[in-house]
Amino acid sequence: MLHLKDISLVHFKNYKQAAFGFRERIVGICGNNGVGKTNLLDAIYYLCFTKSYFTKSDQANVLKGEGGFRIEGHFDGTTGPDWEAPEKPGSTPSGEGSNTSGENEEVICILRETGKKEFSLNGTPYEKFSMHIGRFPCVIIAPDDVQIITGGSEERRRSLDALLSQLDPGYLQYLITYNKVLQQRNGFLKSLSGTQVQDKHLLDVYDEQLIRPGNYIFEKRKEFLHQFLPRVKQFYLQIAGIGEPVELTYESQLQKEDFRGLLRRFRDKDWLLQRTGAGIHKDDIELSFSAQPFKAIASQGQRKSLLFALKLAEYETLKQAKGTPPLLLLDDVFEKLDEHRMHNLLDKVCLRDKGQVFITDTHSDRIKDELEKLAVPFQIITL
Repeated sequence: MLHLKDISLVHFKNYKQAAFGFRERIVGICGNNGVGKTNLLDAIYYLCFTKSYFTKSDQANVLKGEGGFRIEGHFDGTTGPDWEAPEKPGSTPSGEGSNTSGENEEVICILRETGKKEFSLNGTPYEKFSMHIGRFPCVIIAPDDVQIITGGSEERRRSLDALLSQLDPGYLQYLITYNKVLQQRNGFLKSLSGTQVQDKHLLDVYDEQLIRPGNYIFEKRKEFLHQFLPRVKQFYLQIAGIGEPVELTYESQLQKEDFRGLLRRFRDKDWLLQRTGAGIHKDDIELSFSAQPFKAIASQGQRKSLLFALKLAEYETLKQAKGTPPLLLLDDVFEKLDEHRMHNLLDKVCLRDKGQVFITDTHSDRIKDELEKLAVPFQIITL
């Protein structure tokens, strides 16, 4: 079973220097607002994803007045043979001879004063941080995640991509390639603003570079969501406790037309708008309730239930694929769910599943009461 044993922080967010040990599977992190509960969860997220869940800039996570930060953690547990370890010169190829014993795996993230970020596993630095994704599977639920339900398609794609990247290293590499070429294509279209030059040859090159990764990503999303979306509906019913007419549908332009044809058909419009209008970057998961847009008519409780259903389906998918439950980070969930939904959620993740769970709350008595009802060992950290 995957288990984070401890973590130490230096100049990370509001922490000048701190260390925490996690002796139990269920860990409650308590304290007033602003003391660093969410920051501690984000540090754990860093160890799993090489980046913050809440901010795009690494520099934004440095303690004010300092030049960089350091995060170190030690794990027990392994996720199976699909992960590739960073290589040392003269070592065996990636995936061969790597540490799969599950004994004390050390992960270190350092942001230097120069702005350079370093990430290493067991003393060996990664050349590509993307190689680490999926090694320590993790699911996080945070207050702003409701944007996955109420926000635009970009939020749902980002969530889907984060999950598929943990499951399939090839998916992540194709996604990186696709986004890089898309940015180059859009930059080229913008550079032609106000000119009469239309270099269709260069645009043809960009199109060809988009097609292969775009098709791969589309096929992976379509195949995965065919199994995943019914699982989300099942969890929604469990959390809500009653049957409700919720539907989730994968929408993609590539379902109706091949990618090459789409790019050709959209070309004149792309010239005019100076951006790429066709591709998997327009995909969405359509959410509906009684055949109407979910976010338009669903109650706050229903929105929260659907969010937690999506996250629990993600959790279950990772558990089955990796052979061990992922880490689960629950930020401020007690403020977001009523008692009935909260009990159903905790019963699922703390009692029936055996993964490590970190839960933040402003009231230590409340979290103790809820966990004592489940009669499972737990640890409370008060900040």
